Amino acid sequence: MTVILYLVCISIFVLIDQIVKKAVLNHLALGSAVEIIRNFFYLTYVRNYGAGFSILQNATLFLIVLSVIASIVLFYYLLKSEKDDLISKMSYLLIISGAIGNLIDRIRFGYVVDFLDFKIFGYDFPVFNVADSFITVGCFILIIKTLWEARHAAD
Repeated sequence: MTVILYLVCISIFVLIDQIVKKAVLNHLALGSAVEIIRNFFYLTYVRNYGAGFSILQNATLFLIVLSVIASIVLFYYLLKSEKDDLISKMSYLLIISGAIGNLIDRIRFGYVVDFLDFKIFGYDFPVFNVADSFITVGCFILIIKTLWEARHAAD
């Protein structure tokens, strides 16, 4: 039953990501920007042929293989994580969902649909998407949890 629950959660997160990307594709022209919060937040449709921060440009096959391997490994960790370790489980679910959301884009289009565009204190932050957010939040939670546990293990 647990595996089914995990798959349902991943499916919901991936569906959210894909629905939002579909809306972007249907309502924004490539390169166009819609100001949401003046001088801070925009919806800007761009194509990312690489990974986060546009690294590994045009390495689509490599990124597809990496996403599949990472998703399988993290799903294994998800299944093996302790019964009461909800923080790790949620982190793995977010990271897997984000990887799959971007994997779908890479397979369908050969690029990832990015659209969340922030300008923070004059810095034009790289445009990203919901799947990227899932991955980042999941990784951040795991890092904080690991640091917390390391600190308290030393006590």
